Amino acid sequence: MNLSNLRPAKGSVKSKKRIGRGQGSGRGGTSTRGHKGAGSRSGTSTKIGFEGGQMPLQRRVPKFGFKNINRVEYVGVNLDVLQALVEKFNLTVVDFEALRTHGLASKNDLIKILGRGEFTAKVEVSAHAFSASAQKAIEAAGGSIVKL
Repeated sequence: MNLSNLRPAKGSVKSKKRIGRGQGSGRGGTSTRGHKGAGSRSGTSTKIGFEGGQMPLQRRVPKFGFKNINRVEYVGVNLDVLQALVEKFNLTVVDFEALRTHGLASKNDLIKILGRGEFTAKVEVSAHAFSASAQKAIEAAGGSIVKL
């Protein structure tokens, strides 16, 4: 091996054609920009969503409604799910940590206990909110509720 047969590693050199270097290069003249118009000038860019002058989709579609920034989103957990959880894991207290460890809630969720299903377990249930029917069912079964 000597200096005369050194070559770059395979795939390391990209053969990018240089544009704007005269007619002999095959990419001189307009330098692949076409003739006249904004696209042929330097420093041009179109804004996101620009459709060549056609009315953009974002302006074509109808708008309606609004998003309430003060809305509080709860994750609903029904009584039949709680009953199954209590029976399966023999719980005496159902709190946020128990719901989290068993995959019913995430770290930043707010929990609301809903009233679907039968509930017979005498447990203390902690959550951020309760429906009226769920609260009645838990207390009728001899349990207690704690609002977080």
